[in-house]
Amino acid sequence: MTPNNENGKLPQHPESYWRTGIEFPEFPSLEEDLHVDVVIVGAGITGITSAYLLVNEGLKVAVIEAGKVLNGTTGHTTAKITAQHDLIYDEFIHNIGRSKARLYYEANAEALKFIKETVDQHTIDCDFSTQDAYIYATTEKYARKIEKEAEAYEKIGIEGGLVDSIPFDIEVQKVLVMKNQAQFHPTKYLVHLIQLIKEKGGLIFENTTAVNIETGEQPTVLTVGDHRVTAKHVLACSHFPFYEGLGLYSTRLYANRSYALAVKAKKKFPGGIYISADEPTRSLRSVTVDGEEVVLIVGENHKTGQGIETMEHYKALEAFGEDVFGLEEIVYRWSAQDLVTLDKLPYIGELTSGQPNILIATGFRKWGMSNGTAAALLFRDMISGKKNTFQKLYTPSRFYVHPSLKNFLVENANVVGQLIKGKLDSPQTNPDDLSNGEGAVITMDGHRKGAYKDDEGKLHIVDTTCTHIGCEVEWNNGDRTWDCPCHGSRFSFTGEVIEGPAEKPLQKYDYKMIDNLTSKDSGY
Repeated sequence: MTPNNENGKLPQHPESYWRTGIEFPEFPSLEEDLHVDVVIVGAGITGITSAYLLVNEGLKVAVIEAGKVLNGTTGHTTAKITAQHDLIYDEFIHNIGRSKARLYYEANAEALKFIKETVDQHTIDCDFSTQDAYIYATTEKYARKIEKEAEAYEKIGIEGGLVDSIPFDIEVQKVLVMKNQAQFHPTKYLVHLIQLIKEKGGLIFENTTAVNIETGEQPTVLTVGDHRVTAKHVLACSHFPFYEGLGLYSTRLYANRSYALAVKAKKKFPGGIYISADEPTRSLRSVTVDGEEVVLIVGENHKTGQGIETMEHYKALEAFGEDVFGLEEIVYRWSAQDLVTLDKLPYIGELTSGQPNILIATGFRKWGMSNGTAAALLFRDMISGKKNTFQKLYTPSRFYVHPSLKNFLVENANVVGQLIKGKLDSPQTNPDDLSNGEGAVITMDGHRKGAYKDDEGKLHIVDTTCTHIGCEVEWNNGDRTWDCPCHGSRFSFTGEVIEGPAEKPLQKYDYKMIDNLTSKDSGY
């Protein structure tokens, strides 16, 4: 890949390691109406694992994906399979009780066990390996939190505890280990599951966007292409729910982005998987690329569409990697987005209470490898009528006064603030001032627009009003996208939807240069 000299060792274009060197199967768009037992919307780890489980139950299953399979959050993960999800168990014990905190651990431990058994059963070559997971603190504040988390481990019976150090040149105050966790190559694993789904008669459709559901005893998913998929059960596994019903998920979720570098380091990686308790987050693991060890450095969390210039997050990770490992080369960089719920527990189960045939899974808080698998196992049991210990824990209709009410008010105040802020913004940038590969919010004919000049010098102008609820999108220069600060919708520089909840593209605005004069024609 060609480095961008302006950004040091950073590759110019974002590209996920998990999406390279893999022969992804290709599938047609849906071109007819269908009737199946189960329709699954979304082809990430939750959707694909659910399809694999349900075809093995003898059910007729169809998966529909708005883009390409495994190209969303699953294709941009850190790919740790662990129940160590930051500092969470002490918080859960205080907010939802010891028994529910234990259930959360058990659900994710069972997901890890399922992945390992599936890899062994089918001899899947996906670089699966057992690793101890460490969370470390570099400050007194977070050292105290780790001590409390260690007490929570003991209370709910998690194998692990405090250890003295980590094998890096990082000065730490406290370290907590969770034993016998794992890591793998997620797309290698899931491509194999896709093949097994096909062999069992499962149907998969790409470039097929679901936009609505007609509810009833036999719910029907409606697509952009005016096709209908009727089923006994609908599973919404599309990251942000493509259909909210009366669930008000836009008010109960917020989107968070993080960044990743895959680097060749001067120092050897010692094994294990690591994450910092302090902010900004630093997450570490290794992979093997073409026979060479590569370190994944991940972190820099922030709400989508908010905060500093996104390229600065990559630069911060680069500086950290240089300090800790010494960098020879940065071979990949990418970013990921996930959703966070009001109480940090995923929403998995009935879309709304009393709708047993429309199920949803969302809000994995960047721990989708285990939580997404746990969701698929829960879906299988709910559809098959089997008892599942975790159903009540994850149900989307739950409400814990603390912290749900507080976070509901905080997050929705943030949405209102971002909506107002965007409407009051008066950018001064002129599109003629943009360099190739540069984007910015501009003012054109008195209106707020988004402009991007591609590598060939062509200008792409879009309206910056998000098509979800009307917030104003911001330019993400690290990924060359337009990101909404309210609910995390993302659009390409040409305005096409990359991530929901928005369903419609940004409106385009034609802009042509004629000698030294400009010609502008509305593309509305």
